[in-house]
Amino acid sequence: MSSPDRNLVPDDASRTNPEASSSGDIKIGERGDLDGPDNEMKRAAAKKLIERYFYQLIDGCGNSNCNNIYCRSSESFVFKVNTLSANEAAAQAIQLFSQDARLCERHPNKMPRTHSQIMLNAKGVEKSSPTTAETDLPSNDLHLNLNTEPSCASSELKTEESIPYLTEQKCYEIIDLCEETGKYVPLVKILGAVFSNMSKLSNSFLQNDMNSPIDAMLDKTNADLTTLKKEDVRSLEGEKDKDEDSCVSPSAGGESRKTIPIVDLPSVRRAYRALFKLNTTHFEGSLVTALVTLASVLEIELKAKFINFTSDEIINIILIVFEIPALGTGDFVEMALPMLCRALEHLSLDLQAKLALAWSGPGRSNMQNILENLQQLITLRVITGFNTYTQDVQDDTVVTSATKLMKILYYANILAGVMESPDLREEYDDLKLSKTSYPIDPLATMLGVNVLDSRKPFIPFSEFYNEPLSDTVEMDRDFANFKSDLGKFSFMTYSFILTPPTKTLGLYFDNRIRMFDNRRISFMQSVIGQPSNPYLRLKVRRDHIIDDALVELEMIAMENPIDLKKQLVVEFENEQGIDEGGVSKEFFQLVIEEIFNPDYAMFTYQQDSQTVWFNPTSFENEAQFTLIGIVLGLAIYNNIILAVNFPMVLYRKLMGKRGSFEDLSEWNPTLYNSLKQMLEYNEPDLEDVFMQTFRISYQDVFGGLINHDLKENGDQVAVTQTNKFEFVEMYADFLLNKSVEKQFRAFYKGFQMVTDESPLELLFRPEEVELLICGSKTFNFNSLEQATEYDGGYTSDSPIIKHFWSVVHAFSIEEKRKLLQFTTGSDRVPIGGLSKLKLVIAKNGPDSDRLPTAHTCFNVLLLPEYSSKEKLKDRLVKAINYYQGFGML
Repeated sequence: MSSPDRNLVPDDASRTNPEASSSGDIKIGERGDLDGPDNEMKRAAAKKLIERYFYQLIDGCGNSNCNNIYCRSSESFVFKVNTLSANEAAAQAIQLFSQDARLCERHPNKMPRTHSQIMLNAKGVEKSSPTTAETDLPSNDLHLNLNTEPSCASSELKTEESIPYLTEQKCYEIIDLCEETGKYVPLVKILGAVFSNMSKLSNSFLQNDMNSPIDAMLDKTNADLTTLKKEDVRSLEGEKDKDEDSCVSPSAGGESRKTIPIVDLPSVRRAYRALFKLNTTHFEGSLVTALVTLASVLEIELKAKFINFTSDEIINIILIVFEIPALGTGDFVEMALPMLCRALEHLSLDLQAKLALAWSGPGRSNMQNILENLQQLITLRVITGFNTYTQDVQDDTVVTSATKLMKILYYANILAGVMESPDLREEYDDLKLSKTSYPIDPLATMLGVNVLDSRKPFIPFSEFYNEPLSDTVEMDRDFANFKSDLGKFSFMTYSFILTPPTKTLGLYFDNRIRMFDNRRISFMQSVIGQPSNPYLRLKVRRDHIIDDALVELEMIAMENPIDLKKQLVVEFENEQGIDEGGVSKEFFQLVIEEIFNPDYAMFTYQQDSQTVWFNPTSFENEAQFTLIGIVLGLAIYNNIILAVNFPMVLYRKLMGKRGSFEDLSEWNPTLYNSLKQMLEYNEPDLEDVFMQTFRISYQDVFGGLINHDLKENGDQVAVTQTNKFEFVEMYADFLLNKSVEKQFRAFYKGFQMVTDESPLELLFRPEEVELLICGSKTFNFNSLEQATEYDGGYTSDSPIIKHFWSVVHAFSIEEKRKLLQFTTGSDRVPIGGLSKLKLVIAKNGPDSDRLPTAHTCFNVLLLPEYSSKEKLKDRLVKAINYYQGFGML
């Protein structure tokens, strides 16, 4: 196996002066190769000699009898008391070069290496002497004991021997060696040694070429190296010290510690690709064991708050480890990854932020793999890892620690995607009755991240859902943990991992508990002689449903808005029926149909997007829009799905984000495409082509045009290449915000009257709020058939049931909607799909001419045992087409 450009260190054999003295020393005055006419060549040749000083300082010449005080091999080595870092050695090498210091002849990189020298001991490396049979190994074999620690790891961990680390080049060389010999012991040992040691791993694969760390130092000066003076060296050393002082360790109480370079992730990935092309049985066990050891040490270090390592070194370790492509498979996911997640649970807030920034920047291309590995770990643990009969999943440390780590990835995913300005966030604190709010995640605050700012995440948010976990978690217990003051883990605070149907349960429990609290208070008031209704009762006439409902809701909102948070009970005048949920469903359906009736002119219909929007010229007062907001809030509060068709921008606004240009793509696709075409037009004749000014026009309730100037004297200001972005922003802001501000504020106020204390914003993103209100758009009746239960003597094999599903599957979409409306009281698919509906088909007597009936409160269809498929279809079609007020109990 070969790789291009692997030689990171110059081949010193080609640069050794042939006139070296017999003592093995080279005198600076003998450097004839520096006398050439080309300055660049002189500089390059000088740099190569400085590199030889560098390796002489950190590795020595290999001569056990060396007496050069500037060589590590010498017993009289001047720096033997102190262990030099790479930067310190580089500075000293430059100074020795400027002083014409003694330079030994042999360079350790070109000494023959043996397999025994590759073996590591507890202090760093095994320094065995080569045997006679092994001295003929090729000169490019892997050398593990040549590099000193190139970072600021604590001096307590340093030894007199150098600490090896991995580079892409070293990986290639050890792989080549193993493939050539067919023996993989060297690979096993180096992986075990480096991946189990925080010092070694934190200094592996760094961006700077640590085999030649003098490059960064020499780049700071354009001085002629052949005439370098002591002042120049001091200047370089001063720059080094300045860099080291720029990083303050949080564990050192302000003591300065230098920042090490960030890991070179592309290099890591190439090295892993080469490694995992091998048969993994050769090294997987060693690597897994090393990672387990690493995780244990890392956990101790994190708990101790950075005693021995800087935050940059820890981030480098995490980045390198989580680039391992097989981390979610085999022994990695069963042994190493759980230990790593448990260790990283102790990451400090600033370290979490640094990791999120690293993953969102250079690490973004691997985020999908990291997410899949964490999902694999959680899924495996949920399915096989703990006893669901005796333990809650919230108590499983593997699942919870992996979820906490996934949160960091979640924020990184937002940062790596397309984001909008936080200036578009808008709080309507003056419209909220309650000041109750759930705490904002401190990591989100530190990163300045809000999910509302995410226009397009790097990875779709839906890929963060874990369905096995969502199906396993007991939301009643999780909700109790969420409300507890004991600091118990709750998935509700990590809602990104839960599917919308599961999160809906959390919201349902919150709403129900609040309803029961109000009911209990009403009962206590009645005991002490204060009449109080434990329910929010609405009595309406079917043919005056809007007038009756809105008048009653307006009175309640004015007199005692807290009553809006009681359980809703609806009664249609002169109609029998007890509201166990079905009557409320029909009530909301009828109200919505009337509200969006064009005769009311409260909303306009957007033909392109088939959505409705506030009418900016509506004659209705603000109170009417407030009542519409109350209706929408009551639907969520009472777990009712509505047939509304608002654009996504409405839900973004409800969650606190103003509409922007990109929202026009769903609000009015034709307008959006026209404006986008203008933005993408880069020719100088834009003014003549588009002929647009800062005056715009829109229609009033009667279809007439109304002109509006986006800025003063807008009709006199042409849109040009210079101001076209300003025009587009102002246009979108007017259409989505300013023109309907009065109507939306009233609508928002009504919505908040019901939902202000709800964890709605904590649990749901805008697109999930749309699902919560409108239900799913997928009509999968196969799922409904699989989830349906049977009663009264029917089974899935009954002939009438087989006929029923044959007829239903042949229905049009409109007929299927009517069937849902007839059997459940709503024509909308519940969030999570029809499999969540739990329809029950019960036998309602033998064959007869009666039409089917339904208990909409309980999703029960009462079906007589018709004698033929044709008769069944005839009776069922009639029932679903003439159902309102009849046939539903």
